Amino acid sequence: MGEKRIPLDWESRIRIAIGAARGITHIHSECGGKLVHGNIKASNIFLNSQQYGCVSDLGLATLITPIAPPVMRTAGYRAPEVTDSRKVSQASDVFSFGVLLLELLTGKSPIHATGGDEVIHLVRWVNSVVREEWTAEVFDVELLRFPNIEEEMVEMLRIGMTCVARMPEQRPKMSDVLKMVEDMRRVNTGNPPSTETRTEESTPAALTPIAADIASTSGQQ
Repeated sequence: MGEKRIPLDWESRIRIAIGAARGITHIHSECGGKLVHGNIKASNIFLNSQQYGCVSDLGLATLITPIAPPVMRTAGYRAPEVTDSRKVSQASDVFSFGVLLLELLTGKSPIHATGGDEVIHLVRWVNSVVREEWTAEVFDVELLRFPNIEEEMVEMLRIGMTCVARMPEQRPKMSDVLKMVEDMRRVNTGNPPSTETRTEESTPAALTPIAADIASTSGQQ
């Protein structure tokens, strides 16, 4: 990496997750619950003035056919059942959000190359590590510097893994995901997430992109 960036701390990652979850939940609740985002990925999440995540690029994936971005930057967010970008669903949005949670936890891109020629798919890698009961190996080493966050990290990992269930019907609704993330914060801090930010998804200020900061935490792209 040419430019050195400051790694995101745990509080920042929590706020990104909560803000993005609120935004996606709001989208899914509109028009009688028929709206879909369809293009959730780190490069479409920005930070508002309170450092909460805000979703952008609503619907562009299904309305236009842009020059295709590099496969390694998009394929890792796509739910297994989505073979046509015009046939996304709320369940596939949940899958993509789950990948974003795993990205926040690991500091790794959804699909990234190792030092050799091997290409690692983040969801498959996390599944294999958890299956072998090496859960601690999943987390970004930068997070190990922060005390008393282990329970929240493990709970967020559980939520993320629920979101990336292979079968769409096994994934929770986005409103339930939001409740799980907010409850996790409430249980561990004793305080609910700030209500100031509940409308920030639609009225963001001073937006800054997060994708490069997530990827830079472990040097994986």
